[in-house]
Amino acid sequence: MDALMGLRSSQRHATDWIAAAVAGFAAGAVLMVLDLVWSALFNPGGPWRTSHMIAPIFLGDSALRSTGFGFNAGVVAVALAIHYGVGVVFGLATGWVLARLDLDTTPAHAIAAGAVMGVLLYLVNFHFVVVNFLPWLADLVGGPTLAAHVVFGSVAGLLYWRLNRTATEP
Repeated sequence: MDALMGLRSSQRHATDWIAAAVAGFAAGAVLMVLDLVWSALFNPGGPWRTSHMIAPIFLGDSALRSTGFGFNAGVVAVALAIHYGVGVVFGLATGWVLARLDLDTTPAHAIAAGAVMGVLLYLVNFHFVVVNFLPWLADLVGGPTLAAHVVFGSVAGLLYWRLNRTATEP
């Protein structure tokens, strides 16, 4: 019946978990470079501000108050670990969604779906997690952070499409 109506069969793509993790990690790298450049050019706090705002998730908010926004290797290392860890988890979720909804078949579908996933990630992170658990990150809520998440999701989707090695399962 589905074939007569032109509907997709019940066959699903398996998620390529390695491609998904790499896509999330690499999209995180793209986002980190964009954030450093953007912050260096337009943020009076300098390029390390975001790292100093993310690191207190594990270091505690006293680290934010005591370090300022200068370069600190420990703070940057913790922020990078958090950033890339979340990126990999997001990449895994994106890969799973793309495979389940057959959105990994064309680059346009993967980019669009990744952009939507980026918006969802932004909404969860900044309108639930930040509001309820990480209030010192409230300064990051807004258009530039939303745009960064759209870029992040788009890159993750595109990279998953490009790196995906999984064939349709029987």
